[in-house]
Formats: sequence, C-alpha cells, structure tokens
Amino acid sequence: MERKFPLGQVVSTPGALDALARAGQDAWEFLGRHITGDWGELDEHDRRENEFSLQKGFRILSAYRLSDDTKIWIITEADRSATTILLPEEY
Repeated sequence: MERKFPLGQVVSTPGALDALARAGQDAWEFLGRHITGDWGELDEHDRRENEFSLQKGFRILSAYRLSDDTKIWIITEADRSATTILLPEEY
C-alpha cells in the first residue's frame, strides 16, 4: 500500500513508549498502518472524518490496540509537521 500523507517528525510520549515495550511491539508497525489509511479501531464517523481530513489538510487520528489490549492513538498534525504516538489518557 502507498503512503497517503507524510508523518513529519515522529514523537512519542513516555507512556506510549512504555506500553509498546511492555507489549513487545514496535511503533513502526502502527505507524505503517496509520500512513496507509488503516485507521484501526475508529467508528465509521471518525473514519469518514479522517478521509475528509486527508483531502482538506486537517489533523488525522488513528486508534489501535496493542497485544496486551492497551489502546494507543497516533495523531498527525494538520500541517503534517509531526506525528505523535500517545495513550488516550495522555491527550
């Protein structure tokens, strides 16, 4: 699959880094899904919002579950300058 948008600078919160380490998973697994339009566990409304955001240059959000059921979010800023991996409670 092809990339749908640039990630910009990729950063992560300490909580998300800890969660990924505990689950034994790599952030790039989820970043790869994010940039190809696999939004993870979003409802239909949020999926449509992401597709609209791709066209109009707004913020993009994906939500995934790690192997231990921890939820992470990946947010790419509207200007595509940065992408952040975080836990929902860190938002």
